[in-house]
Amino acid sequence: MDKLLNPKLKIMADENMPMAEAIFSRFGDVELYAGRGLTAEQLSDVDVLLVRSITQVNQALLEGSRVQFVGTATIGTDHVDKQFLQDQNITFANAPGCNADAVVEYVLSVIYQFADKYQFEPKDRTYGIIGVGNVGGRLQKRFEKLGFNVLLNDPPRAESEEGFSDLDTLLEQADILCLHTPLTVDGNHPTKHLLSTNPLQKLRKNSIVINAGRGPVIDNAALLQIGQQRSDLLFALDVWEHEPIVHAELADRCEFVSPHIAGYSLDGKIRGTYMLYQALCEHLQVECEESLTDFLPKAELSYKEQGSLTALELMTLIYDPQVDDKLLRATLDLPGKEQELAFDQLRKQYRVRREFASLTVADAKNPKELLALGFQLAD
Repeated sequence: MDKLLNPKLKIMADENMPMAEAIFSRFGDVELYAGRGLTAEQLSDVDVLLVRSITQVNQALLEGSRVQFVGTATIGTDHVDKQFLQDQNITFANAPGCNADAVVEYVLSVIYQFADKYQFEPKDRTYGIIGVGNVGGRLQKRFEKLGFNVLLNDPPRAESEEGFSDLDTLLEQADILCLHTPLTVDGNHPTKHLLSTNPLQKLRKNSIVINAGRGPVIDNAALLQIGQQRSDLLFALDVWEHEPIVHAELADRCEFVSPHIAGYSLDGKIRGTYMLYQALCEHLQVECEESLTDFLPKAELSYKEQGSLTALELMTLIYDPQVDDKLLRATLDLPGKEQELAFDQLRKQYRVRREFASLTVADAKNPKELLALGFQLAD
């Protein structure tokens, strides 16, 4: 007998996981919840828990429940006590790479915005990527296709591979620093406060720091201090050390700010939900009946009249970081609890955002650059 039909499962999914009901309804009843406020009482009769990064999954949340499968529709897993899940024989899955392209495109958009405002050619700068995993690795590939000079820092990989720089070298030589490490607090290479006072003092003149990874990888107080000491430095922060509270003074010192939405493309979100569907099928030992394309929007954006636009103008048609910057700044004068709620509302009510590959350009004057960025070219 099909174990999906007898009995059906009770599934709880974060309300910010698009298509969760459509994708998982095959297995049973799907109930949506607010990710930051989930309680143990809500999970007493739940079989499958699907979360995003704002939900802390640990013994306090799960003890006494009947949850047997936990999935997070994120690359990172620092919000999940994986050892507890293993000890309780609870199957765990994440979604590595699901929104990597969206984060890469956020970073590229910010870089091109900086280049436009401060009048430099992106290809004339040296880029440093800290953390060369799913996101950092894809960013490296796009940088290289664009002809950018790239330095890489990833101590765990450097133990067995060549081609990596130590942190001091990267900080001293890179003009634009991109952080994409997971958040770790122990082991041989902890990343919490990886950039604290001493490393930040080594930033070269006119450096740009972009963090679209994990907030606590940068000591936010130290970043503000170095920013106050050096007017030549530029910052773009999508993640914050004490989310959902944003350090207002630090935000004021940043060129671009946003509420942890770098990976919030519709494509990436649905891809993450679908990857958990695949993992649950494997856990239940059943075939996946649907493919990812069954759930992705069918319509492709097509701008056949836009071949004369610059790369930045085409990027802005898909994603404009200035929109998120204005929305977040409008919340920073709110008192603490209201600011927290506003931060989460910006994420919950996030506009539909596609990835560069959803846009097709005809008669492009810069086809090589557009292909390297990720756009499609019309035949």
